[in-house]
Amino acid sequence: MSNTESLSGKVALITGASRGIGKEIAMELSKLGAEVFINYSSSDEKAEEVVNSIKNNGGKAHKLKFDVSKEDSVSSAFDKIIKINGSIDILVNNAGITRDGLLMRMKSEQWDEVLNTNLKGVFLCTKYASKFMMKKRSGNIVNISSVVGIIGNPGQANYSAAKAGVIGFTKTCAKEFASRGINVNAIAPGFIETEMTEKLNTEEIVKAIPLKRLGSCSQIANLVSFLVSSNAGSYITGQTISIDGGMSI
Repeated sequence: MSNTESLSGKVALITGASRGIGKEIAMELSKLGAEVFINYSSSDEKAEEVVNSIKNNGGKAHKLKFDVSKEDSVSSAFDKIIKINGSIDILVNNAGITRDGLLMRMKSEQWDEVLNTNLKGVFLCTKYASKFMMKKRSGNIVNISSVVGIIGNPGQANYSAAKAGVIGFTKTCAKEFASRGINVNAIAPGFIETEMTEKLNTEEIVKAIPLKRLGSCSQIANLVSFLVSSNAGSYITGQTISIDGGMSI
């Protein structure tokens, strides 16, 4: 089997895939032959652009609007995926938001919004995807955590807590699902060139990165594809792989 056919016949759901890291992951998995579902929460136009881009390159893609933090919404979305394809093989939990602020000034709403999307959303999507993966006795789940879930970051108590929670969740799921042939791993990106980092003072950030540069969305996508499509990646589970230019050393 050639590399470009390594995910042929597989079905993948990528949450938060209308832009940034999620978009790049969806594009990469489709290049490897997977049929991808593009989850998004607000921008129908951007999701449509990703779907069209994939189709124009000969791939298969669908857009799927749902709120990862609401169980009814997640349940309904998985019903649609199964109705179209009958199964799901790959889940990439990428959807995430920020509501930054120093802890003393942080409102409960800011805490809840971030925890609900960034952690509860991972729980809900994994819960529903794993049902079908367990029946097949195979599957791959990749959770996008963050370097701040490992080292913390002032002004991001909610985000750091959620991303650290994703790491603990990943380890537990890996142990629970291993006997059913399901691998579960987390990726902890550092500062990656996206719309989110465009608003930051990157000169100061780069000083704290040993490699002295930001990462790219394609580097994250390549790591995801390694974990879900390569034989070498098939013996990796329960791990959190930092891809941060050395920030968490």
